[in-house]
Amino acid sequence: MVSYGRTGLEVSALCIGTSSWGPPKPGEDDQQRDRRLLTLAEKVLTERPAGINFIDTSNEYGGSRAEALIGRALAALGGPPPGLVIQTKLDRDLDTGSFSAERMWRSLEESRHRLGLETIDVLFLHDPELADFDELSGPGGAVEALRQMKERGLARWIGISGGHAPTILRYLDLGVFDTLITHNRFTLVDRSADILLNRAAELGLGVTNAAPYGGGILTGDPRFAGLYCYGPAAPEVLSSVAAMTRLCAEHDVPLGAAALQFSMREPRIHSTVVGASTVDSLQQAVEWSELSIPADLWPALEELAPAPEHWLEPPS
Repeated sequence: MVSYGRTGLEVSALCIGTSSWGPPKPGEDDQQRDRRLLTLAEKVLTERPAGINFIDTSNEYGGSRAEALIGRALAALGGPPPGLVIQTKLDRDLDTGSFSAERMWRSLEESRHRLGLETIDVLFLHDPELADFDELSGPGGAVEALRQMKERGLARWIGISGGHAPTILRYLDLGVFDTLITHNRFTLVDRSADILLNRAAELGLGVTNAAPYGGGILTGDPRFAGLYCYGPAAPEVLSSVAAMTRLCAEHDVPLGAAALQFSMREPRIHSTVVGASTVDSLQQAVEWSELSIPADLWPALEELAPAPEHWLEPPS
């Protein structure tokens, strides 16, 4: 366990992500899907594999199903077990794109109802890069609403969660947040979030790094070949991934294990989100997190990383 920045919360090095808790898998119906996900949630909550005490979700994940299933699992236990930390996110109206203060309050109440919680441990403004900074950060905007939620005791700590690193940096510089989630921007092949991590460390923020596999390409799963962060990967990124895959194979290390531990060994990151939608995928993440990796592999991988101009957001 590590201290989650200035929040004082104690969190595990692995955080279970629920963004993939969506449609049924092939051959499943809705009930079978829900049983699979409830089994996973119950395992995390009761067995705490690898000491995991940290769950990341969102108002919108799985069409809001993720929060509802977590809430069902918590209710079956009679409430959150001691030491559990749940973080969720305020989400825009998916039909209109609205980040209005009214929508933020509605998002919070939806999440509290689904999760069965009066107070959210950590509450984020989610994907603010999809709207105008001045509108969201100005008087009567989403940031003000989030601050009021904390002041009223509806959220213990508040944060900013998004992708585009330069935009998220502007939000950090408001000086109002306790926590940060960055995704796809601190991986074996992209360091766009480096400046964010430095600023977060200066501010004493709790930091969660999501998508350490870049959307799947760094797991070695052929389903994600050619893609990085939900879009086509640059040729230089594909070349680096191929070279890293060969190098890891020479050391008998799965590429996914190296990608996960790259995030876990970074001192500016307190916890790394791993998406899991089955008990097997959870177990794989645990195994990768605990695998012994030769020390000389890290500098060799660093030499194979793409140049900064090929990151999602190259440094200016």
